[in-house]
Amino acid sequence: MSLLPAVENETAANPLYSIIWLHGLGADGHDFAPIVPELVSPDWPALRFVFPHAPVRPVTINNSMAMRAWYDIYSFEPGAPQDEQGTREAITQVEALIAREHERGVPSERILLAGFSQGGAIALAAGLRHARKLAGVIALSTYLPIAHTLAGERSAANTGVPIFWGHGSFDPVVVLQRGVDSRTALEALGYKVDWHTYPMPHAVHPEEIADLRRWIGERLR
Repeated sequence: MSLLPAVENETAANPLYSIIWLHGLGADGHDFAPIVPELVSPDWPALRFVFPHAPVRPVTINNSMAMRAWYDIYSFEPGAPQDEQGTREAITQVEALIAREHERGVPSERILLAGFSQGGAIALAAGLRHARKLAGVIALSTYLPIAHTLAGERSAANTGVPIFWGHGSFDPVVVLQRGVDSRTALEALGYKVDWHTYPMPHAVHPEEIADLRRWIGERLR
């Protein structure tokens, strides 16, 4: 599988940490790149942000229009079938991005996976299955995909991985209850989720960015 193209931003030369950040449905790697100056503290070690572009594919929920998507979405209804094959392909693509960071001198324990909405779903799915310990997983306005397979496939190395979860209290796309149910499923497996809700729809909130900045700073030690 070829490596996904990506937007990259290094805060200084010779990055010690990497954050691989996955965009939401229909967006691309440019979507969250502007967040870097607001998110990064000047006293942090050098970071490499990697914002990959998802492949273009037809998306059923959007009248099968072709757009950038990590996997197909058949329906937003609870209990609807999921595109397990597409989800697993996306996990493999994230694994390739992690492997490239290894080649560039950043080991897994200094890599964070982040994502918004559909990208957050893949950050969770890939991060909790990754064979080596990660620095953390950031899940924004999202849910846990193919949850029924996680217990048998999760990695022992990441049973204690720090998880930041931010969700809008009136999100009309990934409704709050879906996020709550995903958090409950993770907690039932022993994961600790640093859970935050914000007065917003399917978006990112300034308070969320401030909380995330503090949380990331605690991982860079």
